[in-house]
Amino acid sequence: MRTGLIARKLGMSRVFTETGEHVPVTVLHVEGCQVVAQRTMETDGYTALQLGAGTPKVKNVTKPMRGHFAKAKVEPKRRLVEFRVPPEALVEVGAELAANHFTAGQKVDVTATSIGKGFAGAMKRYNFAGLEASHGVSVSHRSHGSTGNRQDPGRTFKGKKMAGHMGDRRVTTQNIQVVSTDVERGLILVRGSVPGAPGGWVLVRDAVKRPAPEGLPFPAALKGGTAAPDGAPAGQEG
Repeated sequence: MRTGLIARKLGMSRVFTETGEHVPVTVLHVEGCQVVAQRTMETDGYTALQLGAGTPKVKNVTKPMRGHFAKAKVEPKRRLVEFRVPPEALVEVGAELAANHFTAGQKVDVTATSIGKGFAGAMKRYNFAGLEASHGVSVSHRSHGSTGNRQDPGRTFKGKKMAGHMGDRRVTTQNIQVVSTDVERGLILVRGSVPGAPGGWVLVRDAVKRPAPEGLPFPAALKGGTAAPDGAPAGQEG
């Protein structure tokens, strides 16, 4: 399992195949995604990589975090995320990851915070059919109907689908196909839609339910060169 990437969702577009078929794609932008820290078994009890992306205002960075970034010798980052990786997939602190970390045709999992919809009724939130427009039903056509039983159990079960807050949750969409990548502009084009609003942060990683294709850069694709398999340094063949 390799590390993932922190990207920003720019929006949706489309590309055309050689046969003229149009494919809807979501454009993800990878810029300044650097390794800020390593988690090792000796010091932390697990192995992981802490990645950072984005440029915050200096006044919004606390003194402890300034020291954290200074220790890594990287610019302060707006978003920090940890990716669990095996020891052999660790990347040096300060290394910047590139968009060609993923290859065209590969399946990836995308995690983001979904768009908030506010307080929504049961029909919009759970696709309920609503009540009939006749047979004595009046006023409550969009209500969700019965919420429980009678004296036994005498309460509404937890988890009952009712009206409430919709969206603004951490959502993962699995097995999304990578259509293409643009290393120079730091763009990743994935097929279809992904969670989150335009401008929001998304996490992209190798699909956990699909085998990884051959030839993926390991442990990661670095800016200015591609890490070779078996952990060999960038620009060298293993």
